[in-house]
Amino acid sequence: MFYAEFNFRLFLYLIFHPADLLLANDLDTLLPNYLIHVLRKTPLVYDSHEFFTETPEVIHRPLVRGVWLTIERNILPHLEMMITVNQSLAEIFHHKYRIHAVAVRNVPVIRHVDEKIDRASLGLSAEKDILILQGSGINIHRGAEELVASLKFLDNVLLFIVGGGDVIPQLKIMAKNLRVEDKIEFFNRMPAEELRKFTMVADIGLSIDKDICPNYHFSLPNKLFDYIHASLPILASPLPEIRKIIEHYQVGRIIHSHQPEILAHDIQDMLNDKDALAFYRHNCLKAKEELNWEKEKQILIPIYAKYLQ
Repeated sequence: MFYAEFNFRLFLYLIFHPADLLLANDLDTLLPNYLIHVLRKTPLVYDSHEFFTETPEVIHRPLVRGVWLTIERNILPHLEMMITVNQSLAEIFHHKYRIHAVAVRNVPVIRHVDEKIDRASLGLSAEKDILILQGSGINIHRGAEELVASLKFLDNVLLFIVGGGDVIPQLKIMAKNLRVEDKIEFFNRMPAEELRKFTMVADIGLSIDKDICPNYHFSLPNKLFDYIHASLPILASPLPEIRKIIEHYQVGRIIHSHQPEILAHDIQDMLNDKDALAFYRHNCLKAKEELNWEKEKQILIPIYAKYLQ
């Protein structure tokens, strides 16, 4: 009912606010934008940030999923083109709907940091190895539970969990029950520049989403690129788009399992290999020269320019 009301109100808003170009950001805004597109002949760009009909919140609810699939199936074949976040999803949408889908990855701009950022300036110990898991959607089944459990098998480490998500309260209880509270610190969401400081002083950046649904399977998390821009070696899940980045740019390793003891072994093995960590950091510096918004936006600019001539 929330989405029904939202779509109705968005349609009314668009009716009374003429525009030169409509941008539907994800499937939950597409229907009202498409109706205005048909009524007013206003150009429409559809930007899908995820595999919306295959998210955990939708995939196990047949009626809800059916509504969204009906919208998708009846609109996408009539669009000239669409944007999505990686090549795997672009190929899926093209195969399903014969639509021209363009991949535009959500990569950061290159930032040149003048101030010296080290652990001392952040009040952190120089003795412990620091792991970081960051993100605005640290939810159930994204690997955070197993990561906290793996701390039982690790010594001299400190795990930063930075951001928000529905699993955070559960993780705090787990940390207490497993008696690993001294190995973990939780931080609320923080401005990107503040977060970058913590990322830059870490030893390993983690991206360990579990392969529980097509949306996660084909995901390409923003944090992957944040780690690269901070020259931070990555330990990640073997999801196809993530593996592609890790292996092509040689910026980290792939975990063997989410089982806590095996995950702990992967972490410790990577921490012990100082030469490999230095190699990954060096490759991050090279990778960010390609994986940055200054280059990626060159894919996007012609799309909007075409409609705004």
